[in-house]
Amino acid sequence: MLKNYKLIIAYDGSNYGGWQVQPNSTSIQELMQKAIETIVRDTITLIGSGRTDAGVHAIGQVAHFKIEKELDLKKFSHSLNGILPIDIRVLHVEQVPLDFHSQRSAKSKIYHYHIHNHPVQNPFKRHYSLHIRDKIDISLLQQAASLFVGKHDFTSFANESHQGCAAKNPVRNILRLDVVQDGDDIRLEFEADGFLYKMVRNIVGTLLEVIKGRRSLDDIPRLLAARDRTQAGQAAPAHALFLHKVKY
Repeated sequence: MLKNYKLIIAYDGSNYGGWQVQPNSTSIQELMQKAIETIVRDTITLIGSGRTDAGVHAIGQVAHFKIEKELDLKKFSHSLNGILPIDIRVLHVEQVPLDFHSQRSAKSKIYHYHIHNHPVQNPFKRHYSLHIRDKIDISLLQQAASLFVGKHDFTSFANESHQGCAAKNPVRNILRLDVVQDGDDIRLEFEADGFLYKMVRNIVGTLLEVIKGRRSLDDIPRLLAARDRTQAGQAAPAHALFLHKVKY
């Protein structure tokens, strides 16, 4: 009888072309699928909750695969982490109902974007946060972030995917976009019912233009209404972005 297994995965995306299998670079999905097939000695299809771009990290990526074999979950998890590169780790494995789908069953996803705001870059944070020297006006950043919350057409903040087609429905509902300050560190917490290709990084890029005085708060509603990617800010660097959690 077919069985469905759910995995929670953490990875440092620095050395990979992203989650999704692609022809010209190594992906997390590819390595994980091969490792699983080595252990179960069968062909499987590993489906993730969504792709993360090259250089983006994950603390709570979710994936599932189906197979007829009954797995010893503890042994399977231990073996899988023994095969995978050290920058990819399976945090949890469980058997779930057959109708569970890591992508279609998701209710919301949470991404965190990390900023280190100090005149001097902390060398231990350089790989996982964006360094901004000038003091950030937190109140202004919060005001700008709040303008993205709610259901909007995010065409202006979505790139064409590398597969050559834009999302059929560019409307997404951002449930919250919180600005969390902890000393010199600032974390932008995005939670939405879904995200378009590079949407988080493009929004962060525009927020950075606002706090640097290159755009006004009034520009944000105008950009949303324009539905034109060329008018919004450049994508913020990938290395500071984490897929934090997927809610079901």
